[in-house]
Amino acid sequence: MKIEGVFAPVATPFNDDGSINFEMYSNNLEKLAKTSLAGIVSLGSNGEFAMLSYEEKLELVKATRKELPKDKALIVGTGCETLSDTIRMTNNAAEAGADVALVINPSYYKSDLSDAVLQKHFECVADKSQIPVMLYNIPRNSGINLSSSLVIKLSAHPNIKGVKDSGGNITQISEILASVPESFSVFAGSGGYLFVTTILGGKGGTLAVANVAPDYCTELFEAAKSGSVEKGRKMQLDLMALNNAVTAGFGIGGMKAAMEIAGFRVGIPRLPIQPAPDEIKDKIYKMMDKLQLVGKYRD
Repeated sequence: MKIEGVFAPVATPFNDDGSINFEMYSNNLEKLAKTSLAGIVSLGSNGEFAMLSYEEKLELVKATRKELPKDKALIVGTGCETLSDTIRMTNNAAEAGADVALVINPSYYKSDLSDAVLQKHFECVADKSQIPVMLYNIPRNSGINLSSSLVIKLSAHPNIKGVKDSGGNITQISEILASVPESFSVFAGSGGYLFVTTILGGKGGTLAVANVAPDYCTELFEAAKSGSVEKGRKMQLDLMALNNAVTAGFGIGGMKAAMEIAGFRVGIPRLPIQPAPDEIKDKIYKMMDKLQLVGKYRD
């Protein structure tokens, strides 16, 4: 399948007791499905995948596919610490309706995880996967950077179809784009560099801020893709403060606060992650007000 466009890595709503609120989740998916997004990422970093049990992950994938229209693609984060668990999760997700597997690298034994070892890992996953594989590079969380040379080598595998690069290194993204096949989808992993990635030849993005401003992000992407440089440049610069607030700035708590301000219902993060304090919520509100996003997706 063609992996292209802007995707929202949907948040997982939790009740006060830490259980998943599937009613909130379905309602948010219904709203996001009505936007111009190309699709949804379930079990991404912003979905707090690392805080979920294996059974909860599969429940969320099934719930996502049930609510998501067929014309919206479903990418599912399936990476686990072991190769066998990654393959099992990938194929279970495929059977539950996933279109693409987003696979993060193992990370605990960092000193043993050379490029050659990681290449073998990803190739083994891709060999066994029932669906296309997209690499997930997020060194800030995993502690390992998937180098441009590694990604370029892996792009030759017939079932590895793209990379979501959340490293933010534009030089590295440029090196990848210069050497991978045209059919290989390079995604911006943050709204902070969606414009430049697209201008260079990227095919889309999986963006935390797309949970808050889905139509804005899609319009920015389309401007860059069509060569409307001045429009895209202005939209990108106007998005920077909010994008930082819902990513490195204020983390999961900030993103969930922003979603609530936009009109979604996401509850609280799962412990030990904390909700955003009131002073942070006030800052995010002012950023969103400037972009006319306050209450935009409220019922």
